[in-house]
Amino acid sequence: MPELPEVETVRRTLNALVAGKTIERVTVLLPRIIQKPDDPDRFSAELAGRTIREIARRGKFLRFLMDDVVLLSHLRMEGRYGVYGRDEPVEKHTHVIFRFTDGTELRYKDVRQFGTMHLFAPGEDLASPPLSRLGPEPLEPSFTLGAFRRMLAGRQTKIKPLLLNQEAVAGLGNIYVDEALFRARIHPERPVGALSAAEQKRLHEAIVTTLREAVEAGGSSIKSYVNGQGETGMFQHRLRVYGRKGEPCPACGTPILKTTVAGRGTHFCPKCQKTGKRIIHSTPSDHVREV
Repeated sequence: MPELPEVETVRRTLNALVAGKTIERVTVLLPRIIQKPDDPDRFSAELAGRTIREIARRGKFLRFLMDDVVLLSHLRMEGRYGVYGRDEPVEKHTHVIFRFTDGTELRYKDVRQFGTMHLFAPGEDLASPPLSRLGPEPLEPSFTLGAFRRMLAGRQTKIKPLLLNQEAVAGLGNIYVDEALFRARIHPERPVGALSAAEQKRLHEAIVTTLREAVEAGGSSIKSYVNGQGETGMFQHRLRVYGRKGEPCPACGTPILKTTVAGRGTHFCPKCQKTGKRIIHSTPSDHVREV
């Protein structure tokens, strides 16, 4: 699933490609992509004639801002956007086509068909599910060490599933949680309550640094991710533990291990990221909520 850096890269690319364009008509080829309204024809009718002013982001969601409506789009596992000429063949797995008055088209493709689209009145999207359930944005100034510590306080769970929970921190996913925990030298199964003040500080810094570097590199192309121009990200070449099972740790040379935490494949260095003495058993709060 694209995480914050990948979605941010798509946002920036689409802003350059389609901001300022006016929608002539919308063709919905797979109705279940449209979650709100529940009538695809109404969805298309409400967007006809609208001009895209800006593409914003909240967590892993894209927000297409127009004069009187916001289109909320979640790429899920393999959703992607691309800009095409009107006469170019429509590729397989294309599910929604936004035709612009200048003759170009923005096409949404999704092999897994898990992506979603919602229409909201301006401001309503931020105050309603799914966005209203999201935690703080880790690249915003409000994501301070103090705010991070308050989020951690009283949590009875392991650190990795908590960081994957979108209600705790928005935008983090499996790749960047593994990378941030490695940078902070914290085992993914450490109990949140066992983290020292120094570890909390290291982890906060590691989350912010990892995401900033990934955004600058255009994200990570692990499977099918490309931006709106079909370009792959480059941060996968900088990954230190994710996807590197059996390879030497870049810090100490110990082979990277892979295990499962909260149902997710998890990579870590057993020497740099020690478990500590306290053990915590799985609880209902270990459930990872994706929104």
